[in-house]
Amino acid sequence: MIKKAIAIVLLGLTVSSAAFADGERVTYPKDYRTSLENYLSLDRTMNDDQVIRLFTSKEALAAAKAGEKIPDGTVVVAEVYKAKKDKDGKVIESALGRRMRDKFAAIAVMKKGAGWGKTIPEEFRNGDWDFAVFSPAGERLAKKDLNKCRSCHMPLADTQHLFSLEHMAQ
Repeated sequence: MIKKAIAIVLLGLTVSSAAFADGERVTYPKDYRTSLENYLSLDRTMNDDQVIRLFTSKEALAAAKAGEKIPDGTVVVAEVYKAKKDKDGKVIESALGRRMRDKFAAIAVMKKGAGWGKTIPEEFRNGDWDFAVFSPAGERLAKKDLNKCRSCHMPLADTQHLFSLEHMAQ
């Protein structure tokens, strides 16, 4: 009886986490550099040793400018670069006080899909956005904990769970 109960609990955990934990519905956007607009490049605020470049569609930018909801199907791509460091491991800044890009480290992708939020536990829900992270070559980084992405964006309901909504609206 106990073994059966444990098996049911484990099956439930597997099914519930499989529905959202690996971000399989968010695929690598292989043509993002030509099909999306680079709307922002900056020092990454959440990581003091990274630089990011952000891309999204003209439709998402138009919606942001109009003060409307970002449409379902929207993809936001973040190219993540390591910042250049000196021989002591300290981040090098330019004369403008900005980090210098070094190694291309990862591609973080947010995608919005109708009803996707319903499959994600409330403590990680970002409206209908979901996440995935890929290597620069486009391979899914399966060991990346996507709940860290979800947790970081989750409190941003006022900006549609986007750190850069105001930049999209420019």
